[in-house]
Amino acid sequence: MNALDQIRRLWRHLAWADGKLLAALHEVPTDSIAWKEYSHVLGAEAVWLGRLEQRAERTAVWPTLSHEEAHQLSLDLESGYAAYLDRLDIPALDLQVAYVNSAGRQFTNAAGDILLHVALHGQYHRGKVNLLLREAGADPVPVDYIAFVRGAPAARSG
Repeated sequence: MNALDQIRRLWRHLAWADGKLLAALHEVPTDSIAWKEYSHVLGAEAVWLGRLEQRAERTAVWPTLSHEEAHQLSLDLESGYAAYLDRLDIPALDLQVAYVNSAGRQFTNAAGDILLHVALHGQYHRGKVNLLLREAGADPVPVDYIAFVRGAPAARSG
């Protein structure tokens, strides 16, 4: 499996994990910390897709989203990243992408590094959402990569 195929697979995991967590958060109030963390996952994914496509940002990095808006944004992101990845070839992973971050600083990074960052960043925040769910007495959602690959949840401890 080449690097681009692996990134595409990672992106299928990301969309799957976003969907699993969104379903679990369906009844969680949008003013909760868990919901705000999850909205940030989607907001960051949207911001980075805009940077990769060299277009203006359409979503804040920490957006305030309703359940319906989050659902629609997750669908838009899944199709948007799929289309972006379908246009890429292996050399394009090394293409430099210039952007301005949320603090106003300018950076340039390889497209492949950005894609890996977005996937890892999202998983970090999904872990925080799961911790917040557990602290609220709810069951966490197993969104580990291996659970995605296996098609079955990873082992859990009490």
